[in-house]
Amino acid sequence: MVFRDGIPLVSERNSGRILELAPDGSSRSVGTVEGVAARGEAGLLGLAVGKEGDLYVYSTASDGNRVQRFTVTGAPGSLSLGEPDTLLDGIPAGSTHDGGRIAFGPDGMLYVTSGDAQRRDSAQDRNSLSGKILRMTPDGGVPADNPFPGSLTYSYGHRNPQGLAWADDGTLFATEFGQNTWDELNVITPGANYGWPTVEGIANREGFVDPLQQWQPGAASPSGMAYAGGTLFIANLRGQVLRSVAVSDPTAFTDHYSREYGRIRDVALAPDGQLWFMTNNTDGRGDPRPGDDQILAVPLSEG
Repeated sequence: MVFRDGIPLVSERNSGRILELAPDGSSRSVGTVEGVAARGEAGLLGLAVGKEGDLYVYSTASDGNRVQRFTVTGAPGSLSLGEPDTLLDGIPAGSTHDGGRIAFGPDGMLYVTSGDAQRRDSAQDRNSLSGKILRMTPDGGVPADNPFPGSLTYSYGHRNPQGLAWADDGTLFATEFGQNTWDELNVITPGANYGWPTVEGIANREGFVDPLQQWQPGAASPSGMAYAGGTLFIANLRGQVLRSVAVSDPTAFTDHYSREYGRIRDVALAPDGQLWFMTNNTDGRGDPRPGDDQILAVPLSEG
């Protein structure tokens, strides 16, 4: 879920469609990403909007996950998707642990989360594209100031990183699905090793960066994340809650709408200052309710 010139766009994982949402709550297809191989957690995943208004898309193809760039033409209510320009492909894919969140940082670089794609040890291999947070130029190149020369790897040792958000001072935060013990909220620093599969959660082990905060998966499964006014807002799937975490004191968090709307997949700050969050009860793991799935908007003061 992203906003392009104020217009909300949403990806559909299984159909490969990108939808444009209208003010009256209706939607229309902007286009379909060709070659999407949807299975399990794989399919059409993250979206990001570039400086020139191009749409960046992370999706699963038959030969792995990929990052593509599309031009978008037309006016609101009649947007259309152009031809794809593949910037990166061959990211290992699996039926689970595909990462798939992409976002532009305040430095103008594109950040990409990739899961371990069920290849646990690949997360510790800096030459592998899986189990990483990758950083690339808007054209798909390796930034000169990446931590490992010639490599897109920005951080490693990740199992399945999801949400990305930056604080006002440029600090990068990322949410991550753990296995059976701990889900994580991490501060991401260039070149750091976050421990998977050797450790999970706060381990106090030399050579690994501990998470800023951790939760048991049943209370969390943190997915998308947004930042506003000194607070991180985290969408949680199994926990079925929108969680706010104070950047100044990450031990202080508050749960909102606990089990009121079911599984929550993503959250975003809208141009009008409202907080939007998206339910995901029809993904085969939830209990669909009438009207699911939904996007809900609330004033930030209520989030």
